[in-house]
Amino acid sequence: MNISIAAETLFHLWGFPVTNTIILTLIISVTLMLFSALFFKKLSLVPGRVQAGVEAVFEALWNLVADVAGNERLARKFFPIVATIFLFVLFSNWIELVPGLGTIGLREGHEVIPFLRSASADLNMTLAISLVVVFSVQFIGIATIGTAKYASKFLVSPFRKPYGVGTFMGILELMGEATRVISFSFRLFGNIFAGEVLLIVVLNLVPYFVPLPFLFLELFVGVVQAAVFSILTLVFLKMATLEPEHAH
Repeated sequence: MNISIAAETLFHLWGFPVTNTIILTLIISVTLMLFSALFFKKLSLVPGRVQAGVEAVFEALWNLVADVAGNERLARKFFPIVATIFLFVLFSNWIELVPGLGTIGLREGHEVIPFLRSASADLNMTLAISLVVVFSVQFIGIATIGTAKYASKFLVSPFRKPYGVGTFMGILELMGEATRVISFSFRLFGNIFAGEVLLIVVLNLVPYFVPLPFLFLELFVGVVQAAVFSILTLVFLKMATLEPEHAH
């Protein structure tokens, strides 16, 4: 039994290390894109089971985004990034439940380097998603209310009432934007990596029947973590598009 906190390198491509999480990330991304292309190509007025299921998921996501955004114009801006993050994180979390994912691989001595590993169990991947979210929030916030009003949320003159307090609060807000990257990435990585370790240990100790409750637990945790990540993204997008109170 080999548990590594870092993603394992399978080979190098022009000096760039290709890890097992990069392979799985590419597989998930290409699969989602191909499924989307086929799904829209075969849309029908009388939906089958697959179309009805996908439409139900997207309708629930749209209703959530529209409720938080407050109007359709903002909802149309928020929906693509929120839905994309939810689906990608969800499948990245669930992929750890595929049998043999962490056990089939290259044997080096007494250790096995798995060919594939859940993307959410790699801190580099969760950090990359977090950076995309934080930069998207800043970009949409600036595009919606303008550069000057958005900057005034963080840069408040110390001579404006209540004299100095606004400046201090602005600095705290700016620090909060930066720390979101850390909280986003470590929350998702910690939960999924801990679940992956739990499954590996249980499957090695008692391979039959006993792991079933843990598999269902990880199925539930995968949905919850994807929902938390996308809902927080949605809330931060909404906050970024609100004009500062002292601007009125």
